[in-house]
Amino acid sequence: MRFSFFLLAFFSPTLLFASESPAPSSLSDQFFGLPITNTLFTGWVVAILFLVGLRIFVGKVKMIPGRGQAVLESAVTSLRDLWEPIVGKKAMPFAFPILVTLFFFILIQNWTGLIPGVGTIGWGTGSNPLNVHVETPLFRPPTSDFNGTIALAAFSFLAWILIILKYAGPKVILLDWFGNKADKKELAAPMYWALSVIFLLVGVIEIVSILIRPVTLSVRLFGNVFGGEGLMHATSYSLPFYFMELLVGFVQALVFTLLSAVYIGLLCNHGDHDEEEAHAH
Repeated sequence: MRFSFFLLAFFSPTLLFASESPAPSSLSDQFFGLPITNTLFTGWVVAILFLVGLRIFVGKVKMIPGRGQAVLESAVTSLRDLWEPIVGKKAMPFAFPILVTLFFFILIQNWTGLIPGVGTIGWGTGSNPLNVHVETPLFRPPTSDFNGTIALAAFSFLAWILIILKYAGPKVILLDWFGNKADKKELAAPMYWALSVIFLLVGVIEIVSILIRPVTLSVRLFGNVFGGEGLMHATSYSLPFYFMELLVGFVQALVFTLLSAVYIGLLCNHGDHDEEEAHAH
């Protein structure tokens, strides 16, 4: 989880150039010729602080857990119980570290924008679409940067490809997308082959919908966090909206990982259901 966490923190806000996002500012151009944006810098700082704080909170891992370890284990177990029926027992050992890393990373980065000073401490004067009276904020939530959410969606999509190839396999994938779902024994040959053509066309539509998934994942997360950031600044961190954004940040992290789990389970959970049906008979 630690390696994945640093990987996300390092790359997620800068898969694209900073100028392509509505609001992030470049703090430096010295990192291999690429800009170090305020969203990237915030992602680094928050990820390091989170991991250090988590280490202090949990302490030394013991067989009989202390209070901090018990709280963390309870949270992780709850997430596992939520995702396992969706992903399937076969793929869960590989998928779980990825899903839990994505969840906690997105959650804390979503909540970064609720810290007073984030988006308002910086240099220069002026205004931007968020009505922040600094030209270059030092800190901004990584998930309020469209580059960051695109990178998170790309990370999820790449993990999905690796998992389905490993635990479903090309044969199952092709049959699921393009295979005829009808029973050949129950249909006349002309009807069966006509349905084969239809299922082939449905498979093409399914491929298009799959390619759109990273876009929908990234836009949903970006829109909610970016809009919430603007709302918080416009209302001067009003308490009701503050608690609403706490909830929105949690829900968006949960939705992102639940959808990622569903995409995996659509292909990798067939075997578990087949085994359960066999045991039932």
